[in-house]
Amino acid sequence: MRSVAVVLLLSASPSVRLSPQGLPTTPPQPTPLKPVHFPPFKEATLPNGLQLVVIEHHEQPVVSATLSFRAGGIYDPKGKEGLSDLAAELLSKGTDNRSAEQIAATIEGVGGTLSASSAEDFLTISAEALSDQAGLVFELLGDVTLHSTFPENEVELARTRALSALALQLSQPGAVAQRFFESEIYGRNPYGRSATRESYRAVTRDDVTQFARQRLQPVGALLVVAGDVTDAQVRDLVGKAFAGWRGAPPPSPALPAPATRVATDLLLVHRPGSAQANIALGNTTLLPTDPVYYPGRVATQVLGGGPDSRLFLILREQKSWTYGAYASLHRYRGLGYWQATAEVRTDVADSALRELLHQIDRIRTEVIPDSELGAAKGFLVGSFPLSIETPSQIASQVASVKLLGLGDEYLRLYRDRLAAVTALQARAAATRLYRRGALTIVVVGDGAKLYDRLRGIAPIRIVDVDGKSLLPADLTAPTDSSRVVIQGNPAGFTVSEIRRPQSDSLVYAERSNLASGAFQQQTTIVMEPASGTVRQVDQVTTQGGQNAETHLTYASGRVKGASAAPQPDGSVKRFEIDTALPPGTVDENAVPFVVPALPLAAGKTFALTCFTPSENAIKVLTFKVGAPEAVTVPAGTFQGFRIDVTGSRVPFTMYVGADTPRRMLKTEFVGQPFLVELVK
Repeated sequence: MRSVAVVLLLSASPSVRLSPQGLPTTPPQPTPLKPVHFPPFKEATLPNGLQLVVIEHHEQPVVSATLSFRAGGIYDPKGKEGLSDLAAELLSKGTDNRSAEQIAATIEGVGGTLSASSAEDFLTISAEALSDQAGLVFELLGDVTLHSTFPENEVELARTRALSALALQLSQPGAVAQRFFESEIYGRNPYGRSATRESYRAVTRDDVTQFARQRLQPVGALLVVAGDVTDAQVRDLVGKAFAGWRGAPPPSPALPAPATRVATDLLLVHRPGSAQANIALGNTTLLPTDPVYYPGRVATQVLGGGPDSRLFLILREQKSWTYGAYASLHRYRGLGYWQATAEVRTDVADSALRELLHQIDRIRTEVIPDSELGAAKGFLVGSFPLSIETPSQIASQVASVKLLGLGDEYLRLYRDRLAAVTALQARAAATRLYRRGALTIVVVGDGAKLYDRLRGIAPIRIVDVDGKSLLPADLTAPTDSSRVVIQGNPAGFTVSEIRRPQSDSLVYAERSNLASGAFQQQTTIVMEPASGTVRQVDQVTTQGGQNAETHLTYASGRVKGASAAPQPDGSVKRFEIDTALPPGTVDENAVPFVVPALPLAAGKTFALTCFTPSENAIKVLTFKVGAPEAVTVPAGTFQGFRIDVTGSRVPFTMYVGADTPRRMLKTEFVGQPFLVELVK
């Protein structure tokens, strides 16, 4: 077999040189680029206003259909961002004819898929199966479009899933940077809005029903069908599945203009304890039909399109500042944007940002060398056929072209237009698209460590992760960093801080991470500054892939809200809470902050009534204070009170510094193999 392979190799490629072992020493030459034959398609506007596109593609026995509406996130009412996402998820959760389980069993029983999703501009329902099940595909597509019932219990489940996904997203600094970046470049324009906990909770079943009834109408909608079907067959199936469907969505309101910038500025999002800095920079660009897109796409590929781009090679390969740095060009139905991103070590954030800006200057002012230009165009042109291999890919590509108004010749000429881009055109496009004098820069990280490094680059505004404005002085809020040790080995960390955002409130915030992120918890407690009385508790916990949120309000002798806690078996235990409290009750999460503020002295005993959200229970914790003793932790050796605590689910011992400001030095748990000790 090896001999035959060598003979075939020699006969196919006479120029290939072989090593003494009979193996090639040089790579084979690439084959000439072959033209892409995109299958022809037929289109028509049906009597009810639905635009139908059929692409007959008989190479695979599959049919794929996508039905798109102008019902994306930009159509969400203000204050109810996320409505379109919930509506999309709920379309397949029950109809007049089928339950959610029946819908899933029906399509999965024939090896098909049915789903819906919402992006910024459009809500799309997609279905796919073998072509001999085309009738079922259209039957289900019509059923979920026309007859969805949006059951109340499914609405609540969808909301819970959305809140859990949002909590996970907000725990990732890269996602936080993206949310702030889009808000900064678009301002009041709906493209800059993002769903929040409050907006998800504000959405009702009536909102979902009304949104679907108003926006999922045939006029202006687009149905693209691709695969092993005929035009006549599709028209017949559409006529049956959507019989009697009539209507038009309400007129789309004019979108406000995106934010206008006259100079580059920098938004520093303070995330205490972050080990890295996440950078996102860019600006709004152009409408989808602007021909500058083609040279702009090539320039962006050269700048940061992949592992052979300038940003990746310089910031990662040469400087070792990051695992990856990228640039991308985004198109919407309205004004799109471009951005460059990188996640770097805090101590090199300023150097990395300056290098990013330098590379932007280069590509705006220098002609791209032929080698780089050829490689970028070769990748874009050569990879395009991979995006139209299957019926679902073909349907998706055609839908994008039609929805964005790119023209009937777009797919056929796409590669030719990219291949024709010259170095001068790419430079001119970069000059126009990358507004170096009016960039938006967002950096998410530990503001206390980043502010002085970054303030020489551009004017800085500072906010916390909730978007509240901060002053430079606010970055030095008292912060303690501790480590979690399990059986003598470091297993995670806890960072706590105290800040006073307003004169009438004091905030204690604590963030924990164990087992490389397997357990994450962020707790924020708002208190009265004079008395330390708890007013509000917000806690987000992620454990074993499960997300749980607790949101409580303390007022007028009661605690109200919802609590959730992951359980050892992987489930999540949830409570709806409305409980009367004895006077002086403290939320158990506030114990690490409250106890050091007590008048500690050897021999004293304190009893605190505590509410435990994870158990929906009121408990009395007893704190017995011992004499000060030397306590050695990674942060140093301190005199500290030993305080034995009973009454909680697991008894524990706290060591609190005897000198002011008092700190939690160490916590040990009776019968448990782990402890928490102060590092800094």
